[in-house]
Amino acid sequence: MEKRKRNIIHSKKRLLITCVIALAVLGGGAVAGVNLYLANSAAPVDASSATFVDVTIPRGSSTSKIGVILEENGLTRSASGFKLLAKLEGYDGKFKAGTYALSPSMDAIEIMDALTVGGSADTKRFMIPEGYTIAKTADKLEREGFVDASVFLDELENGAFDYKFMPALPEGPNRLEGFLFPETYDVFAAATEADIINRMLTQFDKEFRDEYYTRATELGYNVHDMITIASLIEAETRIDEDRPLVSSVIYNRLAINMALQLDATVQYALGETKERLYISDTQVDSPYNTYQILGLPPGPICSPGAAAIAAALYPADTEYIYYVLKPDESGGHNFAVTYSEFLRYKDQYIKSL
Repeated sequence: MEKRKRNIIHSKKRLLITCVIALAVLGGGAVAGVNLYLANSAAPVDASSATFVDVTIPRGSSTSKIGVILEENGLTRSASGFKLLAKLEGYDGKFKAGTYALSPSMDAIEIMDALTVGGSADTKRFMIPEGYTIAKTADKLEREGFVDASVFLDELENGAFDYKFMPALPEGPNRLEGFLFPETYDVFAAATEADIINRMLTQFDKEFRDEYYTRATELGYNVHDMITIASLIEAETRIDEDRPLVSSVIYNRLAINMALQLDATVQYALGETKERLYISDTQVDSPYNTYQILGLPPGPICSPGAAAIAAALYPADTEYIYYVLKPDESGGHNFAVTYSEFLRYKDQYIKSL
């Protein structure tokens, strides 16, 4: 009887230990599951999106209601996940009513930060076209009341910015030339020069994806070189279908150590846009003058858009060495392999003038 009693006690102990171990395992799995759920809820719905959605948060909205509104507008994957994150991160009860410009590329914390500041009256929108230089960008933003141009330019040269591409950039006033991604932006009215620069650099960081870094390495260049090439393509072309072809001309000339002789680089060196360049213009003493130097200029000459960046990374496979504007108003180019072809196209263009 005593032996049987001891066996029962041992069996109960084993059962208790087994239950504890099982609960620990299940608990660990549950914690891992919750962590995965929170990470998924915190991540952007679409990190590559450049669009913004106007979202109105009514007065008296609970965090649950706000989560539903965000989910309905494609700004969070889970309303309940948003609510849980808001409680864990200390945002619950701090959100303000108003209309907000929010993007699927924003993560949950960025959206929560925005919702605690205030809505519509506190946001402003600006647009930077493709092909703008930092000087033109500063001037436009100052004219529209977003920045003090001198402060903006000083921040571009000396500000501290933490992005993957920053180590590849040279020091100096042109450090961020080419990296202020051309796009339409919504920013808070109280945004500083640094805030606006960070907004544009963040967009560039999203556009220049990880596979682009890999591709640049395959081509033997870094991100700064690629944006330099992309800026040349942007400045030299007007239509999308020409961009991979102009890119091929650039690479073909680089391969045979032939001067690029691009008018856009002379314009940048001169600091002004001329309707027509003369031989005297192409003799300007500047490291950006590709009539006088071999290889690439020291950096980008403008901010390229997504199409020009893609063309720089993936040029067309051609033997073209030359191109000339077509004698029409299409904005397209005629491309040539031989110098005689080039002269024929050039003569057609000159006659059209």
